[in-house]
Amino acid sequence: MSAAAARPRLRAVGLVMLAVLVAALVLKACVVRTFVIPSASMEPTLRAGDRVAVSLITDEVRRGDVIVFEDTKGWLPAPPPRSAMMNAVRFLGLAPATGDEHLAKRVVGLPGDTVSHRPGEPWLRVNGVPLSEPYLHADAPAADRAFEVQVPPGRLWVLGDHRTRSVDSRHHRGGPGDGFISLDDVVGPVEARVWPIDRWALVDGDGTGTETERAQ
Repeated sequence: MSAAAARPRLRAVGLVMLAVLVAALVLKACVVRTFVIPSASMEPTLRAGDRVAVSLITDEVRRGDVIVFEDTKGWLPAPPPRSAMMNAVRFLGLAPATGDEHLAKRVVGLPGDTVSHRPGEPWLRVNGVPLSEPYLHADAPAADRAFEVQVPPGRLWVLGDHRTRSVDSRHHRGGPGDGFISLDDVVGPVEARVWPIDRWALVDGDGTGTETERAQ
């Protein structure tokens, strides 16, 4: 093939690549991002290695939502250095973000809620009412310690589904934010597990509250 004949094909390939990059940027900025779950803290809902799709088009958070949020309170160790190429690929949304700058937990307390656990009880209470949590790991209790907190305005109280393997709001009381996370740090709710294929499923907060129990 001559150089003149090859130029239109190369131009077409370049346009396709540009279109893919633009689409990735639009999706990342406006619609959805993907993240890799790094640990067992959300089992059985999410396992280590699962890839999840997080919606960016909602401005509300409901009790029971599994959310991804930015670690602005220092819950995680400092991430390892990454190459400029890998940073660019993740920025464009062409590779899922890892769990070294974000966390995935379930929303248990909304602004104004009182969340508590009484010794000997097999459940948590929200505003004095036992909370149904069908998503909990079968081998883990609802909580491993007694506590009572009132969620401040603009904040959330978040826990893992595997309570004995999750380092969450309970463990960061007394630290930055006193265990609460800011609504401003929320990337969005996890809508689905998208990889591996045999783990594909929608993710919701069934059994955790009503449609009116939400924060905006």
